[in-house]
Amino acid sequence: MKTKNLFRFTVLLLAVAGLSLAGCQKDKDNNSSADSSSLQKLAQDENQVENASDEAMNDVDLYLSGGALKSTESLPCNASDTTTVNNDTIIHVITYHGLNCNGTRYRTGQIEIKKHVGTHWIQAGATVIVRHINFTITKVSNGKTIILNGTKTHQNVNGGLLWQLGSGVTSIVHKTWGHETITFSDNTTRSWNIARQKTFTGTLNNLVLTLDGFGSAGNYTNLVVWGVNRDGENFFTQITQSVVLRQVCDFDPCSGIKIHQIPGDSKSATLTFGFDSNNQPVTGTGCPAKYRVDWQKNNHSGTVYLWLP
Repeated sequence: MKTKNLFRFTVLLLAVAGLSLAGCQKDKDNNSSADSSSLQKLAQDENQVENASDEAMNDVDLYLSGGALKSTESLPCNASDTTTVNNDTIIHVITYHGLNCNGTRYRTGQIEIKKHVGTHWIQAGATVIVRHINFTITKVSNGKTIILNGTKTHQNVNGGLLWQLGSGVTSIVHKTWGHETITFSDNTTRSWNIARQKTFTGTLNNLVLTLDGFGSAGNYTNLVVWGVNRDGENFFTQITQSVVLRQVCDFDPCSGIKIHQIPGDSKSATLTFGFDSNNQPVTGTGCPAKYRVDWQKNNHSGTVYLWLP
């Protein structure tokens, strides 16, 4: 009888121990997930903002190329414009009313472009001031919306116009710096600093865009954006390997590496671009669907694959 009771007690003890271990493992997994949640959110937010901002700045570049292009080519689809002159300043305002030309994004709001009367965008070093005014962009494929407000300085570093690519011009370099206030889908508003260099190659309607960061703050260099994320944490985003986007892939990032640093919470995430829906690197002319996030916080680390915004 004693042997039988001892056997039952031993089985019960092992079952309790198993449940305890399972509970500890579950807590560990949840803690690990919590460690990376703000990094994943920052990665998704930053990609969404960059895509929206870059498309808007591409519209600005094409608009400033007007005069060498037909008006229907220099003005974005479903948009109208006005031009006024105030003393020595020319002010262009583009107002958006709907879908972009390839039907992937729905846009409203305005972009204001200010330039000196003597400034010609084709010239090396030509500089304009660009302001987003409640520029609202919704990606049709997933319904995600953000609103941009802010002022940036935009410079044509080496001169030339986008339509000249492939016709004697091999590359055009633009630098953009300033700040942007972003309103996210949950109505959270954050102000970010921007220092982005874009190098265009290829040909019009088949552009290849290479992104680099040239900002610095504290001990960080090669910054493309920095500020406060939606969780109220100071962050710094560096491009350590140029990010390459292709127009045929809707300017989604096809390759390159970014690093998000959140020093206040001792965590970071390395983003590697160019993965398909099966988490495999894209090859040839394939377009990306995901990117890889390798995150780390103290002694915790992990890898996740996220869908492009």
